[in-house]
Amino acid sequence: MKKLFKSIIVSLIIVSLFSFLPFYNECRSINDQVLRIHILADSDSEYDQSLKLKVRDAILEFTNGLYSCVTSKEQAVKITNEHIDEIINTAENTLRANGCSKNVSAEVLDMNFNTRFYENITMPSGNYTALRVTIGSGNGKNWWCVMYPNLCLYSSSDAKTLEDELSTEQYEVITDTPRYQFKFKILEYFDYFCNLLS
Repeated sequence: MKKLFKSIIVSLIIVSLFSFLPFYNECRSINDQVLRIHILADSDSEYDQSLKLKVRDAILEFTNGLYSCVTSKEQAVKITNEHIDEIINTAENTLRANGCSKNVSAEVLDMNFNTRFYENITMPSGNYTALRVTIGSGNGKNWWCVMYPNLCLYSSSDAKTLEDELSTEQYEVITDTPRYQFKFKILEYFDYFCNLLS
């Protein structure tokens, strides 16, 4: 009886894993197609948090013009790296205009994100390429968004959106949250354990 029970459990686990693989692959292909932005405030004070949002607005307005003719994540990353000093200057000028003398650093890097919700979009957990902007010590709460394809506040009519860039299946994964809620949680745990092993 014990052998039968173990066999049933193992079979269920294998079937579950195989049914999860298409969802996993869709999520990983989404990771490979987007450039995110991650802004860290200097602290959690109301003042520093409001500065973070002002910096966000200035950077998004600046990069909106940069990405208007971009057609791939690789192009977006290249253009971002080419204009990183201007992005830093934009952020620091915004701080100075608001009476803050803190420095800003910025870099494009691969970083891990948990599952994140943005209005009607759910971005699956995983490793993404992101522009990380750090204000001062960067010890405050962060703000994130998808810069390419455009999901953020500023959008030119030429800018590609997630719906333009992703396949129908990928777009369904990020917009049909209730249907995939449990799978998003499994994916997050899977990523967590993979990170522990690496």
